[in-house]
Amino acid sequence: MKIESQIEKISSFQHLELLANQIVEGFISGMHKSPFHGFSAEFAEHKVYNVGESTKHIDWKLFAKTDRLYTKRFEEDTNLRCHIIIDNSSSMHYPKLENKEKFFQNKIGFSVLASAVLMNILKKQRDAVGLSVFSDSYEYYSPEKGSDRHHRMILNTLENLLEKPKVQKGTDTITFLHQIAEKIHRRSMIILFTDMFQSGNEEALFTALQHLKHNKHKVVLFHVIDNKTELNFDFDNAPRKFIDLETGDEVNIFADNVKSEYEKGVNSYFKKLALTCSQNKIKYVPVGVTDSFEKVLTTYLVEKQNFG
Repeated sequence: MKIESQIEKISSFQHLELLANQIVEGFISGMHKSPFHGFSAEFAEHKVYNVGESTKHIDWKLFAKTDRLYTKRFEEDTNLRCHIIIDNSSSMHYPKLENKEKFFQNKIGFSVLASAVLMNILKKQRDAVGLSVFSDSYEYYSPEKGSDRHHRMILNTLENLLEKPKVQKGTDTITFLHQIAEKIHRRSMIILFTDMFQSGNEEALFTALQHLKHNKHKVVLFHVIDNKTELNFDFDNAPRKFIDLETGDEVNIFADNVKSEYEKGVNSYFKKLALTCSQNKIKYVPVGVTDSFEKVLTTYLVEKQNFG
């Protein structure tokens, strides 16, 4: 989805809610070309009819137009509980943005806007949303609710994440995924945005991801990376100083000297991560900071339909 035309007039993240709404409206208007044809007609007021449900609230007029069965929704309906988790460690604030670059062109900005976009859809469908933020501490937790006040509170929290961290913050993904898993008692869709840069025991990390699946939750992992430099290691061969954003460790190297080994190691880790997620029925979706938000939206809608 090309959103450049929609954001030229929006220069700062104070307009996060407005930008998220524009992205969603653009996506909905294009849904007639997608597998969700017909779903956008009465987006906020209807849901797909599932066999076995009461036929009392089927909208027969909409059925005549679309040849699909939808039931009318009511203000008190909450069909889904969704908990969004954002990794706010220092590595998520990469790459460093230049003056003319948009806030969502680094990992934390992409994750924040993607979360706001998902919240916009959840709000339209009157579903409940909660938020957890972690780094080397459990920075924020809010349970799943559906009120306007709750949405505004979470949007304000998301905007605050876009400020560059004043201190180096590591990642303790393992500890906090376990803590978050214990907090979510009612069956929910859990959506995690992280770059998965966690040093230490890989098996312990995978166990923490598995823990999110308890209580029959559905888990979607959006693996957020900068494809150009973090996946493809696309640097010129001038001598460079590489600094670990979380530890401050430095190393001076020529990129070409390590490019092959780096790419091999990264690809191996990403493949293992994707395989582990698949084995545990966790939806694994790699997303680059220059990717379209359509990928996030489509994944969400498909997974919601399969949630059941």
